[in-house]
Amino acid sequence: MTSEVRDFWDQHAATFDQEPDHGLLDPEVRAAWAAVLLPLMPSGPVSVVDLGCGTGSLSVLLAQAGHEVRGVDLSPRMVAAARAKANATGVAAAFVEGDASQPPCAPGACDVVLARHVLWALPDPAAALRRWVGLLKPGGLLVLVEGRWSTGAGLTSAECRALVLEVRREAEVTRLDDPALWGRPIDDERYLLVSRA
Repeated sequence: MTSEVRDFWDQHAATFDQEPDHGLLDPEVRAAWAAVLLPLMPSGPVSVVDLGCGTGSLSVLLAQAGHEVRGVDLSPRMVAAARAKANATGVAAAFVEGDASQPPCAPGACDVVLARHVLWALPDPAAALRRWVGLLKPGGLLVLVEGRWSTGAGLTSAECRALVLEVRREAEVTRLDDPALWGRPIDDERYLLVSRA
């Protein structure tokens, strides 16, 4: 990724959490994301890498549920905000600077790879997915939250599913149109893709 992308996200780090689904500051929005993500996690504490973690809201949510979470983000200011958020809530999530398309993580070391609103923005989504799948232990779980937004940006669920099926045997898509997830009604396509194999 380019320094321009890093600078863009650095400039938005201070206000990033103002979006309800970014900061999860509203208890209803936070509860809605917990209801979507926590039941997907394998039993027992598992290792999760949150790629493009932003200010770490989902990382902290998963760490509070007892999982070992490592967040990766290109923006130093996002990483600093994520660390502050984890410290404020008393969880041991770790955050590092890095490019989500080439994560600084050991191959085969994670039970879960999570990315929210990241894949669509990468220059080569197919290559990134190959790398992400390579981070998983055998039987690991790939969890993507993506969308095709009203601006015209993003990936349709069909596009995302086709990309995942190039590297995995399974790709289950669920629409995420509950206003509680976003803090408002939406009129575009937002979805969860889960691949267990």
